[in-house]
Amino acid sequence: MSEEIVIVGAGPNGLMLACELGLAGMRSLVIERLPRRTDQPRANAIVGQVVHLLHRRGLGSGQPEPAPVFAFGGLPLNLADLEDNPLTGMQIKQPELEEQLERGAVELGARILRGHELTRLTQDRHSVTLGVIGPDGPYELRTRYSVGCDGGQSAVRKLAGIDFPGVTQSDIVSRAAQVTVPGATLRPERAELEVPGVGTFGLYAWHRTQRGAYAMLPTGAGVLTVSAMEWGGFVPGDEVPMTIAELRASLARVAGADLPLAAPEGDGPHLLRRLNGRNTRVADRYRQGRVFLAGDAAHVHSAMGAPGLNLGLQDAANLAWKLAAAVRGWAAPGLLDTYQAERRPAALRVATHSKAQLALTAPGPEVTALRELFGELLSEEVNRRRVAALLAGADLPYPMPAPPHPLLGRFLTDLPARLHEPAARARPLLLDPTGGLRVQRSRVEVVPVQAPQALLLRPDGYVAWAGTPDESLDEALRTWFGDSLAEPVPGGTVTGGRRRA
Repeated sequence: MSEEIVIVGAGPNGLMLACELGLAGMRSLVIERLPRRTDQPRANAIVGQVVHLLHRRGLGSGQPEPAPVFAFGGLPLNLADLEDNPLTGMQIKQPELEEQLERGAVELGARILRGHELTRLTQDRHSVTLGVIGPDGPYELRTRYSVGCDGGQSAVRKLAGIDFPGVTQSDIVSRAAQVTVPGATLRPERAELEVPGVGTFGLYAWHRTQRGAYAMLPTGAGVLTVSAMEWGGFVPGDEVPMTIAELRASLARVAGADLPLAAPEGDGPHLLRRLNGRNTRVADRYRQGRVFLAGDAAHVHSAMGAPGLNLGLQDAANLAWKLAAAVRGWAAPGLLDTYQAERRPAALRVATHSKAQLALTAPGPEVTALRELFGELLSEEVNRRRVAALLAGADLPYPMPAPPHPLLGRFLTDLPARLHEPAARARPLLLDPTGGLRVQRSRVEVVPVQAPQALLLRPDGYVAWAGTPDESLDEALRTWFGDSLAEPVPGGTVTGGRRRA
């Protein structure tokens, strides 16, 4: 069986990649080891620049909203007074997002095969061969390119021989469960949970004590997701089933109070999870020949600050249009290599701040002193803005081979609403204030705008060129889209893309 592009893994990142490929006119095949989408509770919201991209694609729910408050390492981050707050959020449960992505991918021509497990991978100069075991037995797939979106234990990464360097902190254990707290009163306006005879506890963010950290997040109908994290001490083996009683005991050690936790009513599924240790790892390369990695297959890290979906979904959006260009034959030399050049530094940045946040929640008097100092720094607007941009993934522009410009290599958040329709189709856009720009081959859509400068916008929302139309615009068009400004008409010349007789 031959396919143009095979995606391994039907989680949010694999499905996003299938959607983006579909928008670029490419049909993909997605194979997934699990027989059905997991219904286990996971993320309840998305934060970061990808929120704007999802909204433009008609995905998610509601409007992107600037986060008035957030947290960094359990320290409050007040963003309400920031003009042009860079940290944006969207409330949507991960299973709902995955359902939207799967529906969109299928509508755009993707095929999704569940219960099909990758067991073998080889490649040559022209193709990748995948050995797969499906419900009817083993078979082979041949494909031009394959992308591993199959999680932190990625079979694609291992079979392709890609190293996964990083650190493991084995002395941390975290427990989480969806529970009820009988007799408790929820006070969302004060971000508090009041438990008569026990005490008052903070909501929404991680709260650090001298013995660890805890978090409580209301998830509707009187149910809370309660988490407790401890350093050192006895860690049960993975073979020992997690229980609510175990979480209750851990929370009592961390918070210094015994909360009456109980299982929610109904069949669930309800979250009940223990994680032993913490891994922070980034693949040493995102490409091995015709094999690529995206999402957790390329990077794993702490969930503090909720960076996972922002990072992984942008991997998919970055890679899809470049793969489509390569398959269609108009990708400039080196275009596929820009995927690693742009996305691996973003993952290293997340690895840095997630480790820093984890360190800020650890017990001990030295950490207490560090938190006091860091809290003072967060009282200054310039530092709060910098941390907000870090959490949004907006502080590190992509490297771009073009004249310097403050927008170059950055995600364009201020896209006019009338341009959302071509953005929803993942079209490259040339925003033209002159009214006279033309491009060959129609790979790039020229849109007249009232603006002081022209902008060349990639399908993933990043600015590839900005300035006054000149030879550098033509070079950028050729570099990114194999396109160019309009050729001169007979008897005339072209200046900045405008025909003159």
